[in-house]
Amino acid sequence: MAPVGERKVLGGAAEGQEAAEEDEGQNLWTSILSEVSTRSRSKLPTGKNILVLGEDGSGKTTLMAKLQGAEHNKKGRGLEYLYLNIHDEDRDDHTRCNVWILDGELYHKGLLKFAVSGDNLKNTLAVFVADMARPWTIMDSLQKWASVLREHIDKLKIPPEELREMEQKLVREFQEYVEPEEGSHGSPQRRAPVSGQEDEEVVLPLGENVLTHNLGIPVLVVCTKCDAVSVLEKEHDYRDEHFDFIQSHIRRFCLQFGAALIYTSIKEEKNVDLLYKYLVHKMYDFQFTMPALVVEKDAVFIPAGWDKDKKIAILHENFAIVKQDDTYEDIIVKPLVKKPVHDKEVAAEDEQVFLMKQQDSPRQPGGSPRTPRQPGGTNMVTAVPPMTSGTPKGPAAANEGVLANFFNSLLSKKTGSPGSPGAGGVQNAAKKSGQKPVLTDVQAELDRMSRKPDSVVTTNNSSPTENEA
Repeated sequence: MAPVGERKVLGGAAEGQEAAEEDEGQNLWTSILSEVSTRSRSKLPTGKNILVLGEDGSGKTTLMAKLQGAEHNKKGRGLEYLYLNIHDEDRDDHTRCNVWILDGELYHKGLLKFAVSGDNLKNTLAVFVADMARPWTIMDSLQKWASVLREHIDKLKIPPEELREMEQKLVREFQEYVEPEEGSHGSPQRRAPVSGQEDEEVVLPLGENVLTHNLGIPVLVVCTKCDAVSVLEKEHDYRDEHFDFIQSHIRRFCLQFGAALIYTSIKEEKNVDLLYKYLVHKMYDFQFTMPALVVEKDAVFIPAGWDKDKKIAILHENFAIVKQDDTYEDIIVKPLVKKPVHDKEVAAEDEQVFLMKQQDSPRQPGGSPRTPRQPGGTNMVTAVPPMTSGTPKGPAAANEGVLANFFNSLLSKKTGSPGSPGAGGVQNAAKKSGQKPVLTDVQAELDRMSRKPDSVVTTNNSSPTENEA
């Protein structure tokens, strides 16, 4: 039998072991509950909005439908709505991001109140879409839509302290940007914290032209249809310095608003996936490790916080024809469109107008057998002279003689009309001279011509009018 003291020691060890196991179980449950609580708090937020602004035909809806993974064949008016499905694989969570697309006409800007309000402004990201196929419109378009958005935000009457907080957040994100290293999997929007020095980070001050137009919300400039670069080179004689000139002006605009810049092409599938990842990163803080891309002129990507005036100045080194201070509209000019010759439209003249012109036009000499009125008040008739011996013989001569007799018969009938002063004058003269009067029956003359088309007509007797003359 064991001593009493030994029993007490053994019993105490057993009780201590049970207590340790109980504490371990409680710690396990505590950690599980803590993890569940953390996951519930870290679910993807809802109510995020993307506002898309740009000109008609710039490809706004087509671009967003491509990000959505849907084929877009419809064209809306006013304010369009669609959404992007957001999936977090690490948390196995889903949510939807609202996308509002405003029509390119300023007439519809009043519809912005249905997309962006004072309650959801802090959860909104603005996208300005510019059309690279029409580079001469880019800067005017960016300035116009930035003014529209600024005007709308001012109308929301956000409390000054709340708007100031939003602006300061945008400044910090711009200042804290760090270029991701190759192979890095961390978010480039945050600096890698050094242990014990999280509160001692030093941020650089903003440049002179950075965030001078702070809207309080993140901004992204997307240049669409960048596959048109080759077309501009071939058809409009654009050179590399023209594209550098365009890029420099866009990047200066982006600096003023603290915006990122992405060149995309739906046709060639350039930077479409990159655009989606960057949007998700900015809206939901997903990891994003893509550095800036400035080598290819049609696939530029500049994240917010990377750019500065000195980097933009690198583009100016290659300028030969243009200068960095040249006005954008003076260098990037809208080309003149030459219409093909075969497409020229000729307007047909109205029929009545044409006939009136013919009626009013003066008659050519010899167009009428009637001679001008003589001062004496009588109409003198000039007969067509018959064929003479000097005229050529043959079928042509015969036809000329027949035509002469035909027109003389018409003149004889005209002058012999009832009531005319000279009625029967020619026939009376023929009777007095004892000659046979000319043929007055037109139909008979035509019948004779049809019976003898090739006969040669010779006339020995002169016409009455000739003898009378």
